[in-house]
Amino acid sequence: MSISFPNRSRSYDESERRVRFMGYDGMFEVKFFIGIDTLAKALAAKLSSENEALSAFDNLRKKILEAAERVYGKSKRSNMFILTAADIQ
Repeated sequence: MSISFPNRSRSYDESERRVRFMGYDGMFEVKFFIGIDTLAKALAAKLSSENEALSAFDNLRKKILEAAERVYGKSKRSNMFILTAADIQ
């Protein structure tokens, strides 16, 4: 099976300074994270709040989900992935 993202929800993790979103491989839930520094770099902007981070994620959603599909496709051995700037370029 491949990864899908039927749920558009995402949340901000203040302590880790990253956005979390979920993917699904059949009935298995897969957690994905992307740091606000990665989002800021992709947008060439400074992000300092939860709202800014979530807005940046929304603006980059298509690119982020494509990157998540690629990363997941390379290694299905985990149920958690952290996307980097290199992943979303």
